[in-house]
Amino acid sequence: MTSADMALPPQDDRTLPAIVLQDVDRRPLEQVLAELQALVEQHGHVIVVCSQVLPASVERRLHTVRALLETDRIALFRPSLPPLGLAVLARQLRQLASCDLSPGVLASAGRLLTHYIHAGALLGSVARLDHVPVGLKSHARSWMPGSQFGVVAHPVPQLVRIGPDAALDGPEFGTWLLVAKGQLAPDWVTGTLAPSWKVQGLREMPLPAESPGWWGTGKLTEFCAYLPDLSVLYQLVTSVRQSTCHWCGIDVIGDRCVFCSATPPEYDTGRDRTPAARRGPALGHRRERRALTG
Repeated sequence: MTSADMALPPQDDRTLPAIVLQDVDRRPLEQVLAELQALVEQHGHVIVVCSQVLPASVERRLHTVRALLETDRIALFRPSLPPLGLAVLARQLRQLASCDLSPGVLASAGRLLTHYIHAGALLGSVARLDHVPVGLKSHARSWMPGSQFGVVAHPVPQLVRIGPDAALDGPEFGTWLLVAKGQLAPDWVTGTLAPSWKVQGLREMPLPAESPGWWGTGKLTEFCAYLPDLSVLYQLVTSVRQSTCHWCGIDVIGDRCVFCSATPPEYDTGRDRTPAARRGPALGHRRERRALTG
C-alpha cells in the first residue's frame, strides 16, 4: 500500500500484515529503490496496490524504480475503486497471500475480486463528483442546504437523493459492510442501507485521507460491502481457469499478466477477411508476436 490509513487491520489470524511504501515520490530515489529491492529479495514478488487519486509523481516514481531494477516481479495495481473499496481489496489480497496461490494468480485475483466489491458513499454534495455520472437535476439539488445523496461508484454507478423511498441496489450475495464516517452522520447508511442490503455484519473505521478528494467533498460517510471469508475468496479465485503468461512464464488468471503486462498472442485462424489496405500491418504484427513467442 502507498497510504498507511488504508492498511486495514487483519480480518483473521492468517491475514498477512500490510507493507506501506511511504512518500515514494518525496524520498530520495536511492531509498525507495533499496526498499523495493529488499522486498523483492525477501518475498520474491511484490504487488503494489495504490489509489488512482494519488499524484502522478507517485506512479512515475514506482515505474522508474521498477525499470531500474529491471524486474518483472513488481506488479503495480491501480483499480478504479474508491479509497475504502481499495483498502478492502488490499486486505483480501493479504488474506489470500497466506494460501497456496502462485504470485501471478494472486496478483490477477485483484481484478477478479473487484467485481464482488460494492463501494459507495453518503454525500452532502455531488457538485464535484467526477467518478459517477451526475444529472443536471441532481447537480442543482446539491446546492440546496441539507441535501444528501446515496451513491454507489462500483460495480455499477448509482445515485439517488436521500428521501423516504431512496434505495440503492446492492449485492445479491452475503456480505459485510465497512463504514468510514467523515463529516456526515452515517445514520442512513447504518439504519437504512445496511438492512436493505441484508448485510451479515457491520464494522467501522476512520475515513481514509484520500476519500474527500475522490468523492469531491468532505461531507460524506463512505461504505463498502465485501466478502470477508477467506474460504469464499479462495474458492472464487481457484475456480477460474489458469493459464501461463507467454512472455514471462508466470501462472495467471484472466487475459493480461499483471507483472509484465503481456496479453495473449494473436494467431491467424483461417482466412483473413480484413481489407487489403489494412491487412499488411496487422499480419506483420501477428508474425512478430509468433517470432517472439517461438
